[in-house]
Amino acid sequence: MGLLALTSGDPAGIGPEITLKAWRDRQALDTPAFYILSDPVFFETCSRELGLHLPVETATPLDAAAIFHRALPVVPLDAQFAYAPGNPSSQNANGIIESIERAVKDVNAGIADALVTCPIAKKPLYDAGFKYPGHTEFLGHLAGGAQPVMMLSGPELRAVPVTIHIPLSEVPRALTTADIVETTAATAADLRDKFGIEAPRIAISGLNPHAGEGGAMGREEIEIIQPAIDELRSRGIDVRGPLPADTMFHPQARASYDAAVCMYHDQALIPAKALGFDETVNVTLGLPFIRTSPDHGTAFDIAGTGIARPDSLVAALKMARYMADRKAARI
Repeated sequence: MGLLALTSGDPAGIGPEITLKAWRDRQALDTPAFYILSDPVFFETCSRELGLHLPVETATPLDAAAIFHRALPVVPLDAQFAYAPGNPSSQNANGIIESIERAVKDVNAGIADALVTCPIAKKPLYDAGFKYPGHTEFLGHLAGGAQPVMMLSGPELRAVPVTIHIPLSEVPRALTTADIVETTAATAADLRDKFGIEAPRIAISGLNPHAGEGGAMGREEIEIIQPAIDELRSRGIDVRGPLPADTMFHPQARASYDAAVCMYHDQALIPAKALGFDETVNVTLGLPFIRTSPDHGTAFDIAGTGIARPDSLVAALKMARYMADRKAARI
């Protein structure tokens, strides 16, 4: 039985609770087998304090599969966590980072089939000296300098933003033909290699209303986006656009493509989340390994209350299992 490596995320968030519930509901939700790299004593405390009273066992990645049917397998870190839901601390930074690093090593070594990450918060890591903009950039570093691409993948839509966490006012200056080409090419490659789509079809949005209306509402479509489309077509990639974003996401439009590449964060994420909030998964493309994550944050405000739902984590685990199986079938 193939295994997925799950990282601890921030222990003060809902990651521990949704991990326990994903294991608890493994039969009802058909949760793929996984182990989490964390602190076993911490997880025993979480299980007790949340009133779940679920079995937790210290494991190694090699015996986790045999344990999964009877208990949550926790592969211990050198670091330890204190139970303090809703109270993030920089003291947890070393353990959060260690969990990510070791999970990547396990996947690269073939011990685990894919990486799934519980949510982290940036500020506690920054306070401890973490030098990467975020989770994804750190994974790119661990992958040897790969340029990761974020995809939101749900049952109704796969959407990829070219620019991500920058102010909307900066998007026109930040957007480049090269970035559109690189993002779209990485999307096409992983749709083939990790989703099993032999001839992926990609829709590319415009930036401005009505895709610029022939230059009347902006020239980015003419000067930046169209040259990228021409270059992608010259590489044999099936792309269409630039398309007006307000007509890209209705059912008939979505049926005509396998993924939408959008020019900025909300242009991609609003339709993706609106069409499947609890089922949409954050997938990182452009890495030599598979990485998925729940499409929500740490939710410190509800941590420890017992009301967090595991749906998005289970969706991320299922997506990782699906992608790993598709990738293995191509080897």
